[in-house]
Amino acid sequence: MRVIAGTARRLPLKVPEGMGTRPTTDRVKETLFNMLQPYLADCVFIDLFSGSGGIGIEALSRGARHAYFVENGRNAFACIQHNVAFTKMEDRATLLKQDVFGALPFIHEKEADIIFMDPP
Repeated sequence: MRVIAGTARRLPLKVPEGMGTRPTTDRVKETLFNMLQPYLADCVFIDLFSGSGGIGIEALSRGARHAYFVENGRNAFACIQHNVAFTKMEDRATLLKQDVFGALPFIHEKEADIIFMDPP
């Protein structure tokens, strides 16, 4: 898996091992972001059930101002931490290791422009 476009283009992303997380394929990600591109500049992007963090990182790479990553799985959360650091986007990312419903109070819904949710 890799970042498709933007400032982190072509950088590989680590994915959690096992069957608990299924990363979004590059083809699906490219189609999704072709539709979202007009709305990404300076937006706040929320990636619920983040898995590897690939969707939120793609949003940041393409111009989102900030991204929230919400993931409860230990291995998946470790991948998000690695991927955000590897792509050098720590200053624009908030990582929340908890259940989505528990994390919602920590996300300022009034500042959210795009919410992406891909539950298991």
